[in-house]
Amino acid sequence: MNLDIKTAVQVAFFLSIFGIILGVLLGIRNIREGRKLLYFKKRHDLMAKGWRLIFIAIVLSGLAFFFNRYAEPAIYLIFPPSPTVTLTPTITLTPTITLTPTITNTPSITPTPAISNTPEIPTQIYAQFTSVVAVNEKAVFSIPQIARKIDEDYQPVNPAFEFENPIGILYATYSYDQMAVDSQWSAIWYRVADREIICYETKPWNGSTGGYGYTECQPSSDKWKPGEYEVQIFVGTTWTSSERFVVIGEPPTPTITPTPTWTQTVTRTVTSTNTITLTPSITPTRTLTPTRTITPTRSLTPTRTETPTRTLTPTITRTPTKTKTPTRTFTPTLTPTPYPTKTLPY
Repeated sequence: MNLDIKTAVQVAFFLSIFGIILGVLLGIRNIREGRKLLYFKKRHDLMAKGWRLIFIAIVLSGLAFFFNRYAEPAIYLIFPPSPTVTLTPTITLTPTITLTPTITNTPSITPTPAISNTPEIPTQIYAQFTSVVAVNEKAVFSIPQIARKIDEDYQPVNPAFEFENPIGILYATYSYDQMAVDSQWSAIWYRVADREIICYETKPWNGSTGGYGYTECQPSSDKWKPGEYEVQIFVGTTWTSSERFVVIGEPPTPTITPTPTWTQTVTRTVTSTNTITLTPSITPTRTLTPTRTITPTRSLTPTRTETPTRTLTPTITRTPTKTKTPTRTFTPTLTPTPYPTKTLPY
């Protein structure tokens, strides 16, 4: 017989209801019959039995309430239901999936293109590594922002994705964290079409462990050909971040080459200016003017400080010496002496 938890709880509930009804009926019957007896002992025992049955009926009513409201959830806390049994018929559908494993072998070739997209350090740049400090594999760099200018906090000024020729210099700013000091760091500027390196720098890291930084690129103007470019940042040989931008417009022709011819005229002008050095010889003759320092001799006026010698006036403090007047108080003491002399006539 299959008996689940819900059925067992319902059976217990109905049994408790049956016990309540039976206990109340028998209890009332015993109490009524006990009142008819004449002997006290028998009457007392029969009535006590009836009240016990009524008390049992009250207890069963509490159990019936518990079975109806809380028994089933409480049992599920200890013995959680197993819905997996009901799901077993769905497993019969799995044999239809057995045909798919024959196709799963073909996607195993798909991971190969993902490896070709990861940037790598070129061999000519790797040969220039000088740092012997191990890099921190947890070092991170943000995606660079490209701009023509940066402020004093290494933040880009009007960053953009597209730049129009002529372009003199471009900056790529970034934030970084957990960098190891003196570990090798590299930044490479590529032209995407032909993978030509426009600019690069590789050196031991001389900044702090975290903050803001930048890398710059200032090649000759003819290098900024129209097309797509990419900035890649490496920590050691590990690629950390990169960003692409576009240059539009034809670069200006390098017409600045004639400027070195002007250097000859500069050397000629320097020799002619040396003849003007005669003018400093006149300045020593004018040094006679400092001989007029006789004016400081007028400092004789401070010799009039003789006026402070008049401080003799404070010597007039001899006036306090007139305190000799209190010494004259000795004269009144002489007056009492005549009075005893007058006592002689008596």
